Amino acid sequence: MGTAAPGYREPVTRLQFDGWILGLGTTSGTRVVLGHWARSPLGPISDVMVQRPDGHRVLLAPTEEVAAFVGSTYTFDEVRLVPVTVGRPDGTTWTVDAGPLQGRVRTGPRPALGRLLHAVPARLARTPAWVGLLDLPARLSTGLRTKGSAGNGRTEWYGVQDLHTLTGVDARWDGEPLGALTAVRPPVTFGFGSVPPRPSVVRVMTTVQLP
Repeated sequence: MGTAAPGYREPVTRLQFDGWILGLGTTSGTRVVLGHWARSPLGPISDVMVQRPDGHRVLLAPTEEVAAFVGSTYTFDEVRLVPVTVGRPDGTTWTVDAGPLQGRVRTGPRPALGRLLHAVPARLARTPAWVGLLDLPARLSTGLRTKGSAGNGRTEWYGVQDLHTLTGVDARWDGEPLGALTAVRPPVTFGFGSVPPRPSVVRVMTTVQLP
């Protein structure tokens, strides 16, 4: 086998998921993180990560391909293959129907942070270099990370371009009401990344670098 020339680097594979992440807590203790991706290497997809009050982590994925990719990037105790349907019937409501989970979520205005994020040009906000620069300020101000190591040697960047707060939820798990909207406490533990403690929906470009 030949020896690589000095300075040679293996080509880097980066996959980009362009869409929204919605994160919320409920008074029952169940926390929900919805990913809705208009454009991705797997096509237009949605998936839901749920952490139950006892800490049990469940991935609701629409296909084996989505389950394999998300399950290799984050950590779950259970993976369920179920149809995942996400809608936005108007400008202020999100709906989700995913196996045991059904819900409607209402969104509110942009807070100060959302206005600041929205002011950054989208092309800049999506670049890993820019996202990496924001990692330390984000950790200091919100406790969240914009760049970090994910499962199986992968690296992720979250290029957030907009943020709206959530104002209400009506959701059920296996037919049981999950209660009123509340902070995402304790934080979810699917991987290095999390969602803001305050229930929010963010417009985001997620970049995943494969090892």
